[in-house]
Amino acid sequence: MVTGEKAIQASNLINVELIRQIILSTSETHYFNRLIPAIEDAGTGGKGLQLLQSLGHFSTEREAEIEGICSTNHQDFVSSLAQLLRVREESMALTTEIIGLSQSVQTSTETLAQEKKALVESRAVRQNINEADQGLRDCLEVLRLANQVHDLLGKGNHYSALRALDELQDVHLLKVTQYKIADMIRKSVPVTKKLIADAVMADLNTWLFRIRETSQFLGEVAFYHTEQRRARHKDRTDKSASLGNSKLNSAVEAVADEDEEFDILDNEDVQVDFTPLFECMHIHDALGQTEIFKVDYATTRRQQKELLIPPAITLIDPEGSSLSELLEGIAGFSIIEKATINKAPGLRSPGDVDELWDSMCHTAIPLVSNALFEVTNAELLLKIKGIVALFIQTMSSYGYAVRSLDSFLLTLFDKYAELLKRRFSDDFQEIVSTDDYMPMPIHKADEYDKVVNVSWYTPEKPREDLRFPCVLPFSQMYPLCCIDIRNFLNQFYFFSDDHFQHLKVIDDTLKSALDELLCEKVCQSLVDRLSTQYLGQIVQILINLEHFEIACRELEQLLVAARSNASAGGTIVLKATEQFRSSKKTAEKRIFELVNSKIDDLIGTAEYDWTASAPDTEPSNYMQTLIRYLSNIMNTVLLGLPTEIKELIYFDALSHAATMILLLPLSPEVKCINPNGVAALAQDVQYLTEFVDTLDNPILKENLDELLQTVSLMQAESSDDFYDVATRNKKYGRVDAMTGPILLEKCGSFTDCQNPELGKVLTPCRLTHSVQSPAKNDKLAALSSRFGMKS
Repeated sequence: MVTGEKAIQASNLINVELIRQIILSTSETHYFNRLIPAIEDAGTGGKGLQLLQSLGHFSTEREAEIEGICSTNHQDFVSSLAQLLRVREESMALTTEIIGLSQSVQTSTETLAQEKKALVESRAVRQNINEADQGLRDCLEVLRLANQVHDLLGKGNHYSALRALDELQDVHLLKVTQYKIADMIRKSVPVTKKLIADAVMADLNTWLFRIRETSQFLGEVAFYHTEQRRARHKDRTDKSASLGNSKLNSAVEAVADEDEEFDILDNEDVQVDFTPLFECMHIHDALGQTEIFKVDYATTRRQQKELLIPPAITLIDPEGSSLSELLEGIAGFSIIEKATINKAPGLRSPGDVDELWDSMCHTAIPLVSNALFEVTNAELLLKIKGIVALFIQTMSSYGYAVRSLDSFLLTLFDKYAELLKRRFSDDFQEIVSTDDYMPMPIHKADEYDKVVNVSWYTPEKPREDLRFPCVLPFSQMYPLCCIDIRNFLNQFYFFSDDHFQHLKVIDDTLKSALDELLCEKVCQSLVDRLSTQYLGQIVQILINLEHFEIACRELEQLLVAARSNASAGGTIVLKATEQFRSSKKTAEKRIFELVNSKIDDLIGTAEYDWTASAPDTEPSNYMQTLIRYLSNIMNTVLLGLPTEIKELIYFDALSHAATMILLLPLSPEVKCINPNGVAALAQDVQYLTEFVDTLDNPILKENLDELLQTVSLMQAESSDDFYDVATRNKKYGRVDAMTGPILLEKCGSFTDCQNPELGKVLTPCRLTHSVQSPAKNDKLAALSSRFGMKS
């Protein structure tokens, strides 16, 4: 029995274990593949009850495990469930809000559609209103002209009234043919013409007096009309490149402007009625006194011409009214004369009219020329030129010869150029004299932009990389001078505006005047300031000269681009460019002089004890001061100079220092030198060499070759190597053949000046570095040539 029960228990355990494995299968396929065979085996083997018991047992175990887990983490489950409920509530609230927002958007869209519909309807209404307004304006214009016809008729201006009536009928009525008012006015036209034809008013003397009074205003209207033509012509040339070379009063301009009809004798501003003249001609013709009438009429016009020109005028009134009145009167008088030829053939011959015109020009030109002396302002003279040019263009359009007036413009230009040079000369002089000659500080970005825009300057760094405040290399005088130069160029070419036939004269005079200002008022003034002893100011002058040279090269290109077609092609070379370049060398030499002078002063303080009883442990005070001076000026005063110029200054300064140091032991006052004296000199030279090594420029170090080799020779135990040509060329090739023996003699004779036993305990201090070959490279030779030094 016992054995059977154990077998049953074992079988149950096996079934439980099998069911656990089936339940815990890793995939659904594997689960069914094992579960189905187990059920089949239990059914066929009569173990179904055992299988159910095993499943119940496994279920009991799993429920126990779940109860254990739930009892342990009950609070966490409750919290998670509560949180899940809150999330669900918030999600539902958010859904409700989204639905509300969607409904609001839909409502807004419907409102917008309604408003858009209303806008479309309002635009249609507005269009109707505009059309009605335009129609009303056209009708009012017709009524205005119709009223004007009757007003002219009532004032006795019959010819003008007829012209206005024709204009109304042929032009303005066509715009209002769809209105009844057009028919009414058209029906009244014949009646109005009959009234004009029936009215007769003529008196020759009254008419002559009236046109004499009207001449100036007629000229003013003619000037205004010419200005309008200028504006229209400029607009056309700006829009069409093919019209760019056409001038005012040219055939091209006349064709292009033919749509702009304007009758100088019959317009809104002035109307000249020749009816009285025609009536007089008819009356005299009927009386048979036509020739007498012609002579009397010519005499009267000559008398009026004499009354037209005053004995003197002034040009200093700001508005130029005196000159304008003179030229407007001449223009109006001449326009009426030209119109008389056209309207009354046979009354005036072209020769008579041209004679009157030449007489007025020959009288007016000296009159204006005599008044030029009182003009001291270039802007005022430019206004005077503008008035004369307007007069020339106006009269040229009426067929009058203007050659003498064109020549007179040259006189005005010479005066204008003189005034500009005088004014800008004073400006340049003031800028140069009041400059602080310090690098220009810039505090804001907009200030930087203004300076860069007006100056010919290419920044080393992009604007985005700059931090403000910053400092520009040139002083304030440079951008101020650039502004004046640009103004000078612009104001020179202002004279060519409107009308001037001598453009090549402007190009040549501008180049000459600009060269004169830059050379004499800028460059020479800067050179004169080089006499100062302040090194910083001289350095700033050199930097300014560098930028002015760049500006001159830019100006040469600018002048080439701006010159007229009448000028010869090719490049333009300013004398100022070379003068600024030459002045840079003068400034560099002045810097060399001051630096070398300071070096002389420092080396002059050297106090070597050539027969010292003990060697020095520190470099001499003068040498330390010299090194500090060279380092300080390069990092402060000379910091803004270009690298190549700073290297040249270093080159010249070190070369000069080496020469002056070498002269110390060669002084006639030094009779003998002991090893301690040589050691002190060698220590100073070593200190100087170490400083040069920090500059990281091998060419600069070559300046010390002669000094190094000379000190090495003085330290040599034997002088035989120096007197051996092959060895000397190798070791002492840079040592002067004359000074070498002198120094050897002084070093060899120190026992005569000191205790002979002293030489036994003194050990000479040697330089620890090798000396380069005496041969110079090409770059060094070039530097030596530039500074005028011997090779």
